[in-house]
Amino acid sequence: MLRDRRISALLVAEVISMTGSQMTWLALPWFVLVTSGSATRMTLVVGAELVGLGLLGLPGGKLLGRLGAWRAMVVCDGVRAPLMLIIPVLHWAGLLSLGAFLTLAFALGALSAPYFAAQKMIVPELLGEDESLVGRASALFQGATRLTMLLGPVLGGVLISVLSAPAVLVVDAITYAVAATLVAVFVPRRKPRHATGDELSVRRGVRFLVRERLLRVWTPVFAIGDAAWTAFFVSVPVLVVTRFDADPRVAGWLLASFGAGAVAGNVVAYRLLAGRVRGYSVIAACVLGQALPLWFLTLSFPAGAYAAALAVSGLANGIVNPSIHALMTLRIPPALRPTVMTGMTVVFALVQPIGVFGAGPILDAFGPQPVLVVFAAVQTGAMAAIALTAYRARGHAERLSAVSEPA
Repeated sequence: MLRDRRISALLVAEVISMTGSQMTWLALPWFVLVTSGSATRMTLVVGAELVGLGLLGLPGGKLLGRLGAWRAMVVCDGVRAPLMLIIPVLHWAGLLSLGAFLTLAFALGALSAPYFAAQKMIVPELLGEDESLVGRASALFQGATRLTMLLGPVLGGVLISVLSAPAVLVVDAITYAVAATLVAVFVPRRKPRHATGDELSVRRGVRFLVRERLLRVWTPVFAIGDAAWTAFFVSVPVLVVTRFDADPRVAGWLLASFGAGAVAGNVVAYRLLAGRVRGYSVIAACVLGQALPLWFLTLSFPAGAYAAALAVSGLANGIVNPSIHALMTLRIPPALRPTVMTGMTVVFALVQPIGVFGAGPILDAFGPQPVLVVFAAVQTGAMAAIALTAYRARGHAERLSAVSEPA
């Protein structure tokens, strides 16, 4: 699969673009926190991006259906590059008001929904609908994404300390432009399927999502779990400032530890599990391993112990995520994927601000400890629900297989 030029080009583009995004995920809140001294203002900027993703996500699904996955990826990255560059330029010119910051974050978020859906849609467009093949490709792409969680925060922390947070945003703008160029030049363009108006209907996409027996549970549960992760991510700068002498390198290493574990988990999924173990079985057995180590973050330990707990959590995440993404994609009919998958992204975007906006005042008033406790509790409940539904779905799939087998 790695010899396939289409796949390798997509992987390189993913690593470059997402590494820049991971650097920005640290640099942007760090920049707002150190320049304003307000965790609440920091969460407003992060939340504005999520609100943009939520409010314009469903119209973005129609846009994705019209453009197709290839063109949507090129257009979204091509536009995000100058938008990201405007932020440091305005800052250096002394013109970056809070209103301008929120507007730019909102616009960046609005372009994220069709891009994220296109990332998932383009794999079966290139490789077909076989679950084993898509699962192996998903493991590769998840590995690429998780590699960025290893590289991005470390590079971001180092660059913030050596250069500045605005300089990291410039690097992110460059990565968007490079990724768009790689996809445009090396990935073959697939002519978008001319979907009917009904297939691009937001109502039909939502109706499918509500009626599909697995996705109607997994979508809100994963959204709640991701909201907890978002609250954790925005609490990391405060955690490091209050407990680890405001060293941005510690923040980078903490976030990178999860990425290191996730990359190792993706290797296990790709080399040992894909095509050998059913995805439902992998999820049911391993998904709780993502949540339970997070309870160590609620105790008073050195940064190394926190990093180890996050690495174990990342390992379990890397093992289960390829199966989760493959199953969630393939359960949706191809004609409905643009609206359904952007609809799922919108659900995530609408729920995530709860974690962001809820965490800000708590961080200002009480510090990171309450946020860490809620984070571990929500993740444990969410992953327990995912494990239970995966176990039931596995039993249902086995019964269907038994019925379809000839006597």
